[in-house]
Amino acid sequence: MICERTFPLNTENNKLQLVRLGIDTKNEFIIFMHAACFVCKSEGFEASTRILVTANNESIIATLDIVHSDILKPFQASLSENAWERLGVKEGDFVTLSHENPVTSLKFVRSKIHGNELNSGEFDAIISDIVAGKYSNIHLASFITACANNNLTMNEMIHLTKSMIKVGEQLHWDHPFVMDKHSVGGIPGNRTSPIVVAIVAAAGLTIPKTSSRAITSPAGTADTVETLTTIDLSIKKMREVVSKEGGCLAWGGAIGLSPADDIIIRVERSLDIDPTGQLVASVLSKKAAVGATHVVIDIPVGTTAKIRSDQDFIKLNECLNRVGKAVGLNVYVLKSDGSQPLGIGIGPALEAKDILAVLNNETHAPLDLKQKSIILAGAILELGNKALPHQGALLASQLLENGTARKKLIAICEAQGGFKEPPTANYTHAIVAPHKGSVTEIDNRSLATVAKLAGAPHDPAAGIEFFARIGTQIEKGQLLYRIHAESKGALQYALDYARSTPNIIKIHRE
Repeated sequence: MICERTFPLNTENNKLQLVRLGIDTKNEFIIFMHAACFVCKSEGFEASTRILVTANNESIIATLDIVHSDILKPFQASLSENAWERLGVKEGDFVTLSHENPVTSLKFVRSKIHGNELNSGEFDAIISDIVAGKYSNIHLASFITACANNNLTMNEMIHLTKSMIKVGEQLHWDHPFVMDKHSVGGIPGNRTSPIVVAIVAAAGLTIPKTSSRAITSPAGTADTVETLTTIDLSIKKMREVVSKEGGCLAWGGAIGLSPADDIIIRVERSLDIDPTGQLVASVLSKKAAVGATHVVIDIPVGTTAKIRSDQDFIKLNECLNRVGKAVGLNVYVLKSDGSQPLGIGIGPALEAKDILAVLNNETHAPLDLKQKSIILAGAILELGNKALPHQGALLASQLLENGTARKKLIAICEAQGGFKEPPTANYTHAIVAPHKGSVTEIDNRSLATVAKLAGAPHDPAAGIEFFARIGTQIEKGQLLYRIHAESKGALQYALDYARSTPNIIKIHRE
């Protein structure tokens, strides 16, 4: 009687042969093994065990998922798509499996959960282990929540920021003034960075702008710029672009500057939170790592914005300035209106169209986006000694209105990989006023939720066109906002939520 062999010849040293199942688990490394696998039995591995996976002299730590069907044999294993990429393996290769060494930095996370203050060495250990891939999403969520709700002291914010700078690349430029700009977000739209970079670079200053993807919003600057050009630049390419054009608009996650931040942001996005201490560390670690000397930070304040009160603004302003000074940055904070969206578009492509409208000096371009961009760019020009005090906005306005800034943005896009027009969604639906009156209040968070349910930022053409600014006189049936979606299903999700939340835009009856 001939028996089918259950295991391949190579079963020594806890080795399994790889089979590709094509499973995308987004950010976390996963390894899939059969319930009858001899390695599971010999090592006592159970579902959710953290396992050290080694191949090609590379190692990752992956979470175990147990398979009970016949898609895997007991001598086989599979990996999530991101793990295949990280290890550089191909189907048929063997991986060696072993128990993960204890992650000693988790004791510091537990200490923080119990309310204890952490020192610089403890933050160094945590951040190093995060970047090394030793933290699961559960561990990351625990660290984030332990640091939330104003649980970080000023010293801890400084320690965390310095730890995040240490673990990544750090750039240096041969310029006395290296400028940067950031908005803490919290209101839909608010896509000033590409306009500001174009103006500042056109004025002759150096502004190597790196940006994140969205955390809690329908679009981050990186999501928006990606609809115009290539954003995943290498450090070498970034240097080439900045050397040629004076500025760039790159995705920070592709460069390796403060890499812990990009890992933490992914989990913050799932939790839909952006704690103050980690916000400060996130912003300033990337600005310091990119080699900036001067940073202008925009903080929108409003009842449904991320920063909701003047008291919160004062506290955040102090944190940014003190931590900035500790890491060698000159920080200048501007308070702005966070009561309503900025511009018309909400979502990557729609915000990109607003940017182009402003740079093209089109008659329908959103005036609020233009004015705020001029104010922010003007502040940077003054800090960089390109304009006298109180004269920066005038110079910024001139560079914008004479077309110089537009030419610079196109040149930056071409240098990064080519300029392209942002896409347009196939499906739209108008939300109209139920009665006559005047707009008195905007629920920014709910409006952003509509845009996200429509598909933004994952679907770049999805989002909202917003037309009902506070103070606008509205007639019954007048257009308040228009939802854009790339699929009928996403449009319906957004519509269902919009209809269940009638006070997203409050209209006082007249």
